[in-house]
Amino acid sequence: MNKILRWLGNFFNPKGGSGIDLGRRQVLTAGIVGLGGGLLFNGQPLSGGRTFAAGLIRPPGAIGEEEFLERCVRCGECMKVCPTNVIQPTMLEAGLEGLWSPVLKTGMSYCEYKCMMCTQVCPTEAIRKISTLEEKQKVKIGLAHVDTGRCLPWAYARPCIVCQEHCPLTDKAIYLEEVTVTKANGGKLTVKQPHVNAELCIGCGICENKCPVSDDAAIRVTSVGETRHIKNRFMRVDQYGG
Repeated sequence: MNKILRWLGNFFNPKGGSGIDLGRRQVLTAGIVGLGGGLLFNGQPLSGGRTFAAGLIRPPGAIGEEEFLERCVRCGECMKVCPTNVIQPTMLEAGLEGLWSPVLKTGMSYCEYKCMMCTQVCPTEAIRKISTLEEKQKVKIGLAHVDTGRCLPWAYARPCIVCQEHCPLTDKAIYLEEVTVTKANGGKLTVKQPHVNAELCIGCGICENKCPVSDDAAIRVTSVGETRHIKNRFMRVDQYGG
């Protein structure tokens, strides 16, 4: 560490010099900015040909990402009409080119199951118009995942079925498995451990929003399985010869 500090000191104020060498400082600054910019762009979801990312959950009816970014004018109309305020502006989830475009923050709120207002107001059809509520309720915007290391019945032998209770689907997308677990004192307890039915879950996020594990929910939604992006769905096992 001391060698590094001495090197930096000599770099900016070489022996015999009267002050900072502006030429060297500019070269170093340009190098740092260039490196940082490269890392920033390579870390974005659109780098390397990808057009999806785990936290990039677009509103129901959103079209494919590349065309979505071309059409979206960042007017904020979908955010204004959202009754739960789950639609928020992106920061860097979609890269610099997607800055301030709409994304669902399921850690903050959830997509109301019986609402389709955002699908009606987009002036450029970056979010396509959906005619019926029944159609909207079949659009997958993502998929919930149970974190068994944080879920109360899975990890801590404590009863909880909050996520299943709040699932708005008639045929619940979260089902419960009754199991007997061992408590810390050695006693036995029957709990109901939640599982997600990937065929039914649409990624509305109410389970994540209502989870009693409040700092980082034990059930969370990512964009995998989204209707709008065929490459962001589960691959079939038989494609790999399984």
